[in-house]
Amino acid sequence: MYDAIVVGARCAGSPVAMLLARQGHRVLVVDRATFPSDTISTHYIQQRGLARLAQWGLLDKLIATGVPAIKRMTVSYLDIVIAGFADPIQGIDATYAPRRTELDAILVEGARDAGAEVRTGYTVSELIIEDGVVVGIRGSVAGGEIAEERARIVIGADGTNSFVANAVGAETYTKVAAECFIYYSYFSGLSVSEFHSRIGDKQQIGIWPTHNDQTLVAVMRKIDTYADFRADVEANFVKVAREILPEFAEELVTKGKREERFTPMRYPDNYRRQSHGEGWALVGDAGYHKDPFTGLGISDAFDYAALLAERVHEGLSDQRPMAEALADYQRERDEKSQSSFEFTCTISTLELTPQLLAVFRALEKNEEYATDFYAMVGGGMTGEEFFAPERIAKLLGANA
Repeated sequence: MYDAIVVGARCAGSPVAMLLARQGHRVLVVDRATFPSDTISTHYIQQRGLARLAQWGLLDKLIATGVPAIKRMTVSYLDIVIAGFADPIQGIDATYAPRRTELDAILVEGARDAGAEVRTGYTVSELIIEDGVVVGIRGSVAGGEIAEERARIVIGADGTNSFVANAVGAETYTKVAAECFIYYSYFSGLSVSEFHSRIGDKQQIGIWPTHNDQTLVAVMRKIDTYADFRADVEANFVKVAREILPEFAEELVTKGKREERFTPMRYPDNYRRQSHGEGWALVGDAGYHKDPFTGLGISDAFDYAALLAERVHEGLSDQRPMAEALADYQRERDEKSQSSFEFTCTISTLELTPQLLAVFRALEKNEEYATDFYAMVGGGMTGEEFFAPERIAKLLGANA
């Protein structure tokens, strides 16, 4: 009998398992993947996410893999260019965009080192539900016999197509339609050391360094162009680069070597799901997902895994009823993520509102506020703080 079973061992699952195990709970974490292995991702980790890794004793391990530090960012919209970087946030003065083959393996080992039992190559075939309460799972390692494991709580950390969420019938209570799709790949031979998110006319290109002296290059377009784009991915990929950043496109074509296939991301709508019930909870994309445009997924997974671990510990240690603790988890997650959820849904349309356009134009000319903008992106300032009416009035007034 386990205290907790966690289904899914990547950016949300392994941390929640690790943190519960460090509290002395008996934890089983399972995943159908084996590690190291890749998965679709933006790769990017803001300072607040890196601060979590530092708190957990895992940041040095990530840096030791050779992932390059990013210390300058450029965001642009048409002719508006906002360059800069946040001041250190919780002592973190850089960001990183690691390959998931490296990051996820570190997280899984972190859970194992904390005392959690980790089973990879394991498929969950059924939740065990008795009198309306989830009490365990049935599943097996590939080729093995199906067996059952029981726990006081089962946590689904198994992504947007969560088996756990589907099995308990978790309802979606917030939904904003996805606007775009992404294609990305990895290129060697490029001289990129910064983070770039450059928006053109209803299209975007993202560029940042990752492992193995490679650069991740991603392009985003509106969903209604998907069929045409995929008819000739490579030509259309370069076309987007030429239209937004001609000089970079020239380097991409003449010096860049694509090292892997193009990976499509045709992601689901932005949503929040009911994320707790009798004997179960959801974390990461299983319970809450937003457009990858802002690259907040990994950092969010870390933050809300930590929050869920705190609340589950309160329930397991009888500090308060589990149902009450889990309800607080969902409420706190929604409150803390509200401003970034709204900002992401707005900017990922690739068409700025008049108000946001005015802010971007002012930020281009104001280094102090640009630093604050990147602090908001990095997690050192909330959206409510950055977009406070008095602050925005001061920004716009200073650049009138």
